[in-house]
Amino acid sequence: MIRVAQLSCGAEYSGIQKEIDRAAEKVGAKIIYPEVSLEDILSVEKKFGVSVASGDLNLAMARAVRIVENPDLADAVIVMTCFRCAEAAIIRSEIRKFIHEHSRIPVLSYSFTERTTAETLLTRMEALVTTVKYRGLLARENQKGLTAGIDSGSTTTKAVVMRDNQVIGTGWVPTTEVLKSADDAFAAALQEAGIKKEEIQAVGVTGYGRFLVGKHVNARLIQEEITVNSKGAVFLADAQKGPATVIDIGGMDNKAISVQDGIPGGFTMGGICAGASGRFLELAAKRLGVEITELGKLALKGNYKNVAMNSYCIVFGTQSLVNSLSMGCKPEDVAMAACHSVAEQVYEQQLQEIEVKEPVIMVGGTSLIEGLPRAMEQLLQTKVTVPKYAQFIGAVGAALLVSGLLEG
Repeated sequence: MIRVAQLSCGAEYSGIQKEIDRAAEKVGAKIIYPEVSLEDILSVEKKFGVSVASGDLNLAMARAVRIVENPDLADAVIVMTCFRCAEAAIIRSEIRKFIHEHSRIPVLSYSFTERTTAETLLTRMEALVTTVKYRGLLARENQKGLTAGIDSGSTTTKAVVMRDNQVIGTGWVPTTEVLKSADDAFAAALQEAGIKKEEIQAVGVTGYGRFLVGKHVNARLIQEEITVNSKGAVFLADAQKGPATVIDIGGMDNKAISVQDGIPGGFTMGGICAGASGRFLELAAKRLGVEITELGKLALKGNYKNVAMNSYCIVFGTQSLVNSLSMGCKPEDVAMAACHSVAEQVYEQQLQEIEVKEPVIMVGGTSLIEGLPRAMEQLLQTKVTVPKYAQFIGAVGAALLVSGLLEG
């Protein structure tokens, strides 16, 4: 059983501890609490160089030190604090940095509310367990044989066929009926590859509909998006050795992943509002009267500084778009402001939760909206790489990982 050390403040008071335990149980993990002494707790502020009011935060920091000094105590770490507590957010970040800098233990950082459920935590917990269980598989650099990957996403379904490290067929359709969309995307990839379904040696599946689709296609691998997307990203960007940062802004949620040698070391998912998602950019394109595929090119001609934009709410963000256009702002400026609005929220709330190291790789369908990677480059002050097949990242990762299982 995978041992996940929980370093938290407020989980019991908020009433979500049972949800954390339930999520861990579902993925075959056990929540543990490293033992520390009173002296450890009283002296930990000096080690971290901070002073906090909460005794629970001091306890969490002391447990982090204990894990770093005794790495055999835990296989993975989850650092959790209440969303409403500013002090806890700072300490959560410090704990995550401390563990990341002094060990190779994978860390999940997460801020919860009293409404957090086991279902909300499930993908995150599953990713931690997968990272521990399949380190060798994630570290593999090559794909061999003839495999396929299907990414059943919230808004689109993607499929790829790979042969000996090369993508030879792709399929992309809107997600309507989950199984039909998967069949259609898979059929398109097979047709482009010139391959019959019976020739495929193994199929890997990821995304929101992975369990339903996985059973439908008799998949050899059914896996959450964190490990799959990070593997696909570093493969396509030729960054499987050394550090990398993967940013995936999706239709419903976002993922920011710190990767080392192809293996996720720390990650975060979600966001406060759909104002930081691809959905907001779809609404912006519709309001501007352009296709989503044209929004990025339009944005590159604009200056976001000419438009005041709300960065946190899809409703208020859309209102900002309407107000700006009614005041005579140029469409290209509004388009770039929309891209910056999304990038800023991801930067402020998710990229603070991981170690951002070059190369920075942006993937997913939104990475093809050229204004979005440009906005992220301006915020991070570094080059952002958008690899070929970036929109098929989950399907590529699934095809890669299932190849390793096939060899096993």
